[in-house]
Amino acid sequence: MRTVDYDRWRLIPCLMLGALAWMAAASNPGRAQSQSTAAPGREPQLVWIDTDIGDDIDDAFALGLILRSPEVKVLGISTAFGDTETRARLVDRFLAATGEKTIPVTAGVHTETDNVLTQAPYARQFPERKHRDGVAAMLTAIRSHPGQVTLIALGPLFNVGAAIDREPAAFRKLKRVVMMGGSINRGYDGKNGEQRPADAEWNINRDPKDAAKLLLAGVPLYLAPLDSTQIHLVSMARESIFATGSPLTDQITLLYHQWAAHSWDHNPTPTLFDPIAAAYTFRPDLCPMEPMRLEVDEKGFTRKVEGSPNAQVCMQSNEAGFLELLTTRLGVTAK
Repeated sequence: MRTVDYDRWRLIPCLMLGALAWMAAASNPGRAQSQSTAAPGREPQLVWIDTDIGDDIDDAFALGLILRSPEVKVLGISTAFGDTETRARLVDRFLAATGEKTIPVTAGVHTETDNVLTQAPYARQFPERKHRDGVAAMLTAIRSHPGQVTLIALGPLFNVGAAIDREPAAFRKLKRVVMMGGSINRGYDGKNGEQRPADAEWNINRDPKDAAKLLLAGVPLYLAPLDSTQIHLVSMARESIFATGSPLTDQITLLYHQWAAHSWDHNPTPTLFDPIAAAYTFRPDLCPMEPMRLEVDEKGFTRKVEGSPNAQVCMQSNEAGFLELLTTRLGVTAK
């Protein structure tokens, strides 16, 4: 993912945002309760996370946000794209360190890629084990809770396509798919922050065949594309999160520095693509959706076309509201 250095021109709003988040956290520490604890009188949503964590850093922020959100309960995690066993090992360490090791971690479809797994050293410092088949585990969770599971898809869709191929009827028992992916009108921003025309977005263009398959799968799809997910975590905000010193933020800090050290084509400011989709699951007001009919071409471009809608798409997110949510929930030590 391309990122842009917005630290200077967004520093003052970030300082204000950080102060507001700190005051909210101090007055309400209960907001940082474990992900398995629902709000009083309300059952948490059941979710399955499919992630390519280990390349860019936004997956780690998304996972951290989910774990600190009592509105959801994670049934399991499958890793996607490339060396899925190493990615699963990374998640093993992350969950063990944050007190969430009861969440099942599985490895999805292995694919060949020359993409750099920037956070592999973090994973390889944790004991190796053989993980369960992520596609089979995902389908089992869906069958066990028909009509109740939200699939949060945060990477290329190899596991999703495999699940559709193996058991299309079971896959249709999903409540919905919430996904980061695609590019409708806005591509990756330029190095100076300039907005550019639509691109073949990473999660789609790594596997356009399975993306097209998902659009025809008959499951409600909620898509957060590049148009709404290019939100940047500038230095003051991220340092306020890192300085919390909780087990969770310590792991994100470690992963952030490995990402920064092992990536060559970005500056230190993360772009929070995946956390926007994760947040939509329980805060839909932050990313309002509109119906569209989409098609994916063989080059991985996501095209808006005429016809009956097959997806709900967020074209603009509430950046300030999202950053307040993220900094508040990650910036408080859980009880």
